[in-house]
Amino acid sequence: MQNETIDLICQRRSIRSYKSTPLTNEQLESIFQAAQSAPSSNFLQCTTIIRITDSDNRSKLAHYSGEQSYINQAPEFWVFCADFNRHFQIDSTIPLEKAEQLLVGCIDTALMAQNAVIAAQSLGLGTVFIGGLRNNISKVTELLALPKYVLPLFGLCIGYPDQNPEIKPRLPKELVFFENYYQPIDDQLLAKYDTQMSEYYSHRQTNQKASGWSDKIAETIIKGQRDFILTYLHEQGWITK
Repeated sequence: MQNETIDLICQRRSIRSYKSTPLTNEQLESIFQAAQSAPSSNFLQCTTIIRITDSDNRSKLAHYSGEQSYINQAPEFWVFCADFNRHFQIDSTIPLEKAEQLLVGCIDTALMAQNAVIAAQSLGLGTVFIGGLRNNISKVTELLALPKYVLPLFGLCIGYPDQNPEIKPRLPKELVFFENYYQPIDDQLLAKYDTQMSEYYSHRQTNQKASGWSDKIAETIIKGQRDFILTYLHEQGWITK
């Protein structure tokens, strides 16, 4: 069964080129309200969004993220942070060093961000998440004056699309949706998906490449290790116990 909402969600694509048209205050408010309407674990509301309007800060964040120029180009750039500092200000005796707080903060923040993406798309806008902020997470923390118990998870570009990229094929349902018990990979289904992804990569408009999906998994994971993250988390007060 399909409806307008499901169709909208299934048409989501990452947009990396934007028109210069600014968003209205009404659009910004609507996107924020939709984001804030996301579920929150125990209603802790442990997310902060920082809207970056300073051009110098935008340029620095683009640089820190690996020279992702669309951070500068997009009319809007928001940084989504897991935030327990607000709770610390309310009661400094609360124990916030456990791994559970990190999980709750990341989950709450991701839910808010995805709500923002869907809301923006419903307004005819495009978005792309910027996980590259974590490439230089300490510098991002300093630039944004983030105190202890605040973690900049990712950025979000928002604006009117100036491109129309293809929709990237997802894994077959049978590889990600199980009943009652976890299931091992079906090699035939995976091979079929690899062929599908290879065709997609070879025919898409930009960044064409000759590969499937599974043959790039190790390379992708190793490339994104960011071995300094655990030390950074400890410095910011996260998962020290």
